[in-house]
Amino acid sequence: MLPSSAETIAAFIDAQATTKSRATVERYRSSIAALHRAAGLQNPCADEIVRLAIKRMNRSKGRRQKQAEPLNRGSIERMLDVKTTGRLHRRILEGAPETPLIALRNVALIAVAYDTLLRRSELVSLYIGDLQKGVEGSGTVLVRRSKADQEGEGAIKYLAPDTMAHVDAWLAAARLESGPLFRPLTKGGQVGAAALGSGEVARVFRDLAVTAGLKLPRLPSGHSTRVGATQDMFAAGFELLEVMQAGSWRTPAMPARYGERLRAQRGAARKLATLQNRA
Repeated sequence: MLPSSAETIAAFIDAQATTKSRATVERYRSSIAALHRAAGLQNPCADEIVRLAIKRMNRSKGRRQKQAEPLNRGSIERMLDVKTTGRLHRRILEGAPETPLIALRNVALIAVAYDTLLRRSELVSLYIGDLQKGVEGSGTVLVRRSKADQEGEGAIKYLAPDTMAHVDAWLAAARLESGPLFRPLTKGGQVGAAALGSGEVARVFRDLAVTAGLKLPRLPSGHSTRVGATQDMFAAGFELLEVMQAGSWRTPAMPARYGERLRAQRGAARKLATLQNRA
């Protein structure tokens, strides 16, 4: 298998680009390059033939990635209201409705997701022992490892008082004192010992959005709270560096892209239209 020729990799990229997303093919290329470097071999992905194959793919598919549907604070409030008003979400699982315990977990999950801007894999990796209560009901949580922190340096994330109240309600009802913060539940309402699967995060967000009656262009994904909180920060006038710190980004590209529609609404074209009495 190793070393691969540049021609083989270019043909592989051309073939994969017909059925896979641009980001997936780029990840394949990065993995192939990493394998060669680890084996002490010359990286064939740096060859001009491979670069041309990537350019062909980008011209065909475009470089713009599809952005997750944002869940801004207004949508979050309505989704949290599913529990607080007593309108518990009743999702049918072989004829059995969800229990109030699941509703408590779900609203705690989405509240923490919005405050921390964590990715879904990072959300389900949180531990109860890493929670710490602060002043006036607020709190913090230690994120031991993230996509941008593979060596486990860790990061502390803020939790607002209302979010901590949701977390406390979930932990008290589930009688949890240690271990994973978010866990799966059986149809009978029994709390699992392992952490909730990362794939379940998007399902929880979608179910809450549907139950709250949100009229969104697309159903939320596991990154929707991350996008929504970022947009809310830009709308509140926060600087890019502040937003990068909140979301643990090392480069400005992604948070800037999340806020690009908001910037367009506030840009020079909007200001000119306002001066011309057209906006």
